[in-house]
Amino acid sequence: MAAANAVSRALISVSDKSGLTEFGRFLATRKVEILSTGGTAKALAAAGVPVREVSDFTGFPELLGGRVKTLHPKVHGAILGLRNDPEHAAAMGTHGIEPIDLVVVNLYPFEKTVAAGATFEECIEQIDIGGPAMIRSSAKNHAHVTVVVDAGDLAEVMRNMEINRGGTSPGLRRRLAEKAFARTAAYDTHIAAWFARQQPGGEALPERIALIGERALALRYGENPHQVGAMYRTVDARPGVAAARLIQGKELSYNNIGDADAAIEVAAEFEQPAIAIIKHANPCGVAVGASLAEAYRRALACDPVSAFGGIVAANRPLDGAAAAEIVKIFTEVVIAPDADADALAQFAAKKNLRLLLTGRMPDARGPGLTARTIAGGLLVQTRDAAMVDKASLKVVTRRAPTESEERDLLFGMRVCKHVKSNAIVFAKGGATTAIGAGQMSRLDSVRIARLKAEDAARAAVAARPTTVGSVVASDAFFPFPDGLIAAADAGATAFIQPGGSMRDDEVIAACNDRGLAMVFTGLRHFRH
Repeated sequence: MAAANAVSRALISVSDKSGLTEFGRFLATRKVEILSTGGTAKALAAAGVPVREVSDFTGFPELLGGRVKTLHPKVHGAILGLRNDPEHAAAMGTHGIEPIDLVVVNLYPFEKTVAAGATFEECIEQIDIGGPAMIRSSAKNHAHVTVVVDAGDLAEVMRNMEINRGGTSPGLRRRLAEKAFARTAAYDTHIAAWFARQQPGGEALPERIALIGERALALRYGENPHQVGAMYRTVDARPGVAAARLIQGKELSYNNIGDADAAIEVAAEFEQPAIAIIKHANPCGVAVGASLAEAYRRALACDPVSAFGGIVAANRPLDGAAAAEIVKIFTEVVIAPDADADALAQFAAKKNLRLLLTGRMPDARGPGLTARTIAGGLLVQTRDAAMVDKASLKVVTRRAPTESEERDLLFGMRVCKHVKSNAIVFAKGGATTAIGAGQMSRLDSVRIARLKAEDAARAAVAARPTTVGSVVASDAFFPFPDGLIAAADAGATAFIQPGGSMRDDEVIAACNDRGLAMVFTGLRHFRH
């Protein structure tokens, strides 16, 4: 078995030529014969590395403009043959098949071609056929063959060969085989997902769904310290936390990432300068303003207690004035598309603050899927990209909302779609004034929002809670009038909700009895 593990012949065919020259020279000094094709062979020859064309090895020329190069029995027999099997050895000898012990292949750059906006035909040409076949053959026969699919592993292979006198260890071969199968699986998944998107009128959720991610960050732990966690990045990721750069602060936690994602998605809902403050995946304050600094002050006023240790998202590049406001209290994470030099200096003074810059904002109306695991499966849906606008409002009460109430109703509903159900959002003047989230009863959500507003008023020594004169957004219908009446008692003057309850008439009557305005949207925004 020791002789079988020795590397005497290698096949190298790569699109990513990082480290290629150094690796080729390393093999050449150890008298390893190198087989190669196309651009890889040219690059090695130009570096003075002896190389043999695969067509010479197989005795068969490349065909169809290079589409057929390595799909040949002398290649796959050389890879798949079991060195310790007498029948395999005899068959290889009969057909003149010389074993290949090392295969270095990274695939045609299909993902990058798609990301660059190439045409359908150009993308099709970047679907590798021979590469995945060689990788899978090598990985299957890892007892005898070393397979490398990532240029970052070449240095480890060289070290391992030095330690093992020109061979590779079983442990390394097995690890690299696992990585190889994962790579081909991901590659085919990207192709399948892209191909499905190209079909006119294709299903958003086809019979078989392709979801794949590349580990971008190994986390200290998951949601709790006894759980293991990691963040994976998808090839077509929305702008946001997964692709953001960590500018300062210690590594992100599982919960930091989830909250930062929730925060940036809320901030993306608005065209004006906006700030969203998130705690445990729920908004605890959202506002728009003439500047980010103003928006932050107004968002903070909604629930300054919960905002402590929270996550702050901005939908504009941060400036020094906004940063100066944010650093006044302890904040876990700040996420924004960018930050100027003044803002960076303000944040740098807070070593425990994590700063994430995304480069750009996600599109609140953009397509995409969300997924969560269940026992034995996945729940997948299109993301909630629906947005209520003025044209979709249906006035159902005797009194229509005023212009200012209508603006706040639309603002409140944009926030409400990001609050855990049952969700209640009080809003006034483009800012949330109280939020009730995640309760089993809509009435309880109203009560919690009212209590928080009263607490904030006492802390600010205000004459009355900020819910007085505000409007209320509800993510789903009021099943009974009690929640609406409680919100009206807290000072709400107008309501926005989907409608559709068996008791809509009772709820509308409760509004009319109190001179309140209410509009239906016909659009529910549950978030669990």
